[in-house]
Amino acid sequence: MRVAHVITRLILGGAQENTLLTCEDLMRQYGDDVLLIAGPGLGPEGSLVERARAGGVPLEIVPSLQRAIHPWRDAASYWHIKAALRRFRPDVVHTHSAKGGILGRAAAWALHVPAIVHTIHGAPFHPYQGRVGQGFIRTCERWAARRCHALVSVADAMTDLLVNAGVAPRHQFTTIYSGMEVEPYLDAHRHRDRVRHELDYGPEHIVVGKVARLFYLKGHEDVIRAARPVVEAHPNVRFLFVGDGVLADRLRARIAAAGLAPYFRFTGLVPPSRVPELIAAMDIVVHASLREGLARVLPQALLAGKPAVSYDIDGAREVVLPGATGFLVPPKDIEGLAEAIARLAGDPGLRVCLGQEGRRRFTEQFRHEQMTAALRALYERLLEPRQG
Repeated sequence: MRVAHVITRLILGGAQENTLLTCEDLMRQYGDDVLLIAGPGLGPEGSLVERARAGGVPLEIVPSLQRAIHPWRDAASYWHIKAALRRFRPDVVHTHSAKGGILGRAAAWALHVPAIVHTIHGAPFHPYQGRVGQGFIRTCERWAARRCHALVSVADAMTDLLVNAGVAPRHQFTTIYSGMEVEPYLDAHRHRDRVRHELDYGPEHIVVGKVARLFYLKGHEDVIRAARPVVEAHPNVRFLFVGDGVLADRLRARIAAAGLAPYFRFTGLVPPSRVPELIAAMDIVVHASLREGLARVLPQALLAGKPAVSYDIDGAREVVLPGATGFLVPPKDIEGLAEAIARLAGDPGLRVCLGQEGRRRFTEQFRHEQMTAALRALYERLLEPRQG
């Protein structure tokens, strides 16, 4: 099978890691010919370009393919993608993210590619956009949905959102959870003492960690606001922000202004290989994002045996099961967020119980091999009637 994947940016992120693992699996496990078409890995989040090249994934960088809407660059990106697909002659084109998804599907449809698939990793429109912006993106997504044969959601919540918005009928969707390398998380406890020592945490400290780009709508400011009542109730709690981004200086300033600097630490940008051991150093994982499909850090936390506290948005409720694997809090409920963190901080037995249940429930579901097998089966179903 010849499979081309198209994604807007090859930065450090869940959608990008998902896509890269899929490409590697298709090559190694199925012997497929693969081409990954992407914009440059620009930005403080870090790049996956070198990881792709080191893994032997054939890569076509489209310099003009960037996240922001820009008519001239977008037109150039469309023609570049179309030319690359024409040369590659794929059986399947699989697109990801908003910009790459729309341009990639348009190019593949114009070339009559036999099977065109798009994955929704997160909501392309959300309540924090203006009404005009939401309407424009909905219109674009409806147009693009008519130019592909199947839509993949990383959580059932994504399917419900897009069906209710009239983007596409429900029969066009398949839920396939975003896969990852699970063993590093299952074995992460081996690194706990070493990493905590490196971070100057003692055995008495309860570490509340957040793994996310320091970016808008990721909820770091809400965690900072929730920290005051938590540390007043449990002075041994410490907060660890893993990642980098455009809000780094602003977040540090807010922490200092709140007098919370002794309780917070930033790791800065880290390679994906370090995330498991950093989660191992934590006792609780918090994710206060206001917009996600299904944040990868939630199953990653559970695989590492850590309970999760999350805002009840999108796919979070499919893995953070209240009282079983963690706690859900209504979005922007700072008091509820603080209460959930404080409850776990004060009950080590509950932390262990919830973490173990998460690991038991989700280890097999989130293996990247299972994700790729489900995707390839979808490709085969789409190609079968066309080949016939």
